[in-house]
Amino acid sequence: MLSGQSNKALQIEIKQKKVDTATFAAGCFWCVEAQFKELKGVISVTSGFTGGTVANPSYRLVCIGTTDHADASNIVFNPKVITYDQLYPSISLANL
Repeated sequence: MLSGQSNKALQIEIKQKKVDTATFAAGCFWCVEAQFKELKGVISVTSGFTGGTVANPSYRLVCIGTTDHADASNIVFNPKVITYDQLYPSISLANL
């Protein structure tokens, strides 16, 4: 998130299409998060889990592999600076 920008302000920008979001489940989110944070036009990256059979699992439970969750990163970006099509190839680079 931009410095000093509230979550409410960010939600307004999303609704006004000044920013957009993309969520990628791409393996280790630590690597993916770091890669996306370096891209010009990316406003914020929030990592967590998607899917699965356990509500609010701990990182340890997910790592054990018994919850059926996948690591995922939600990216908020400015589509006037970087497009979804430009974000997508970054997944492959992050997992090299």
